[in-house]
Amino acid sequence: MMERLDRLKKRSQFLYLARKGQKVVSPGLIGQVLPREGDVGVRAGFTVTKKVGNSVVRNRTRRRLREALRVSVKEEGCPPSGDLVLIGRAATRQRPFSLLKKDVRKVLRALEGEGR
Repeated sequence: MMERLDRLKKRSQFLYLARKGQKVVSPGLIGQVLPREGDVGVRAGFTVTKKVGNSVVRNRTRRRLREALRVSVKEEGCPPSGDLVLIGRAATRQRPFSLLKKDVRKVLRALEGEGR
């Protein structure tokens, strides 16, 4: 099991995933997923728009998403190969952490190909 997930950092990676990937909507977040062939692991990106709040609020929201993904991957075991972007919403801030993990698991299931 991997300790640290690879990150999507470049704008072009986010745009490619938005164009080619599958969108998964849940109350706590929006996920975009794109499975990849082979055992290359998961690359994850996190983004939160200015609509959510100021920089402090956005960074806190992004940290919650990162931790929810980390905990979900640790509890579920090795995730399938692919890219995913978690997009924070205004509801991400107040959402109980257990429900946020459930939302992240929904995105991970979509990456496996089980649908929404």
